[in-house]
Amino acid sequence: MDSRRDSAVQRDRSVRRTHTSLVIAYGLVGVLLLTADQAMARTAPQRKQGAITYYARADGGTASQCNGLVDAPYPGKGEGQACAWSSPMIALPAPAYGQTAAPLLHGGDTLLIKSGSYMIGYGAPGASNCNTGATYACTMAPVPSGPSPTQPTRILGADCSAPPQLWGTQRAASVVNLAGSSNVEVGCLEITDHSSCIENHCGMSGTCAGEINRCERDKYPYGTWAENGLTASDSKDVHLHDLNIHGMANEGVRVGRLTDWTMDHVRIYANGFSGWDNDMRNGDKEADTSTHGTIRFSDSEIGYNGCGERYPAGGVYGCWGQNEGGYGDGLGTGPTSGNWIIENVYVHHNTQDGIDLLYADATATVTMKRVRAEGNAGNQLKITGTALIDNANITANCAYFSVPGNVGAGDMQTSDACRASGDAIAAALVDDHVAEVRNSTLTGQGGCLVMGSGGGPKAVLKLTDNSMTGMPRWDDPKRLSCGYDLYQSKAKIVASGNRLQNVKEVSGVRSVCAGHEETCRALNKLYESVREQHGDSTKK
Repeated sequence: MDSRRDSAVQRDRSVRRTHTSLVIAYGLVGVLLLTADQAMARTAPQRKQGAITYYARADGGTASQCNGLVDAPYPGKGEGQACAWSSPMIALPAPAYGQTAAPLLHGGDTLLIKSGSYMIGYGAPGASNCNTGATYACTMAPVPSGPSPTQPTRILGADCSAPPQLWGTQRAASVVNLAGSSNVEVGCLEITDHSSCIENHCGMSGTCAGEINRCERDKYPYGTWAENGLTASDSKDVHLHDLNIHGMANEGVRVGRLTDWTMDHVRIYANGFSGWDNDMRNGDKEADTSTHGTIRFSDSEIGYNGCGERYPAGGVYGCWGQNEGGYGDGLGTGPTSGNWIIENVYVHHNTQDGIDLLYADATATVTMKRVRAEGNAGNQLKITGTALIDNANITANCAYFSVPGNVGAGDMQTSDACRASGDAIAAALVDDHVAEVRNSTLTGQGGCLVMGSGGGPKAVLKLTDNSMTGMPRWDDPKRLSCGYDLYQSKAKIVASGNRLQNVKEVSGVRSVCAGHEETCRALNKLYESVREQHGDSTKK
């Protein structure tokens, strides 16, 4: 028997042996004690196939007071009682700085967390090994890996309709830690902190025009903020679901070197530096941060990252971009592989790109279906290599944060609007690969609705059955966005069945309409009316 894993069970058995001795010595009194103890033991869930279910609730006890095996409050006295722990950090206690974690939870176990508010970090239950000199390292221990993908270790809110809130404090590097964790399920949780501050807010350039609210980083106490909501590295076969990760001082999710992760019903909202950052190189361009296997997002929201969130009232403020020292991608990666599948995701109003998969390598594939993107300050979607965007709804109003009165506007410079020309879709083209956009509705005020770049004569940009409507450009309202074009590329464009309106040109050749936008607009209207009367002969 593993003494660490079954310490609570051993305490129960020790109590039973003591009570048995009392029966021999004291007769009826001992019998009564034994009967009570046996009844208590019957209430505790038994390990099934090596797995135990533990419980955390706000009115629970410490690791010495409660065995964590019963969903019950601490009765107020005694040790080794059949009751829940008072914090998930007791199940996954922070190790002493530089030491190895020794979680009470083991691979394949389940931790059910009751509705309530749970502080994570220095000063929380389970943080007795921490000190004020390294509060950033005072995080929950990494979740132990489950035995297999079908036997995951599970960290779950007990009630998805009223998820427990795990909130970081005192500059903790993360709230949920999945470093080296595989075969894990995390779900039904709210992950946040209790501060409005943004880490390093406008600290590099100090050029934010509006409110600046930097977190205290120089001396303890740092305040009730934490850097990141969820961190992970070298992690495989993880399922995240029904998570609300918001208001973190730095990033909602910071990960790298993942394999086969699935995310559904995950909200990543108003995190101060970025939303989902899949680049852990920390300035070392040679470091490996690549992701492998299938990375799947579905039915999720990624919005207003690069902005702060006021606590406790809520509300977005202080949005900052690259020119102010910020970042702001909704989802971004470094060099990566993997089969990226993104379906039914709403990505909006992030202070740089919405979804940036431009740095995927030639082995990667990108599939986006039914994605809705709007208001991101750079490109709405970035793809490369073998890629498909299908049934997307994209509004590239990339100058959103430059409009007074819009949510989050006021801090960003005008030059942050429509970064990389604000093209709705930016595609890095690669020889022997096809990047396709089909059945989608695109409108925007950037340079183009679809811009392909790079690639030789064997690279293909395919546009099929899309509705593409231009707008006056953000930098010159007298000019229109173009429909599609190539930049520094020898790739081939294959376009059929597309409906282009109000664009700089319909053919992708800038010289046709340069300086003659009004004429092109009139000709395009005429073309559309003829096509509607006689059918679209370009469809195949």
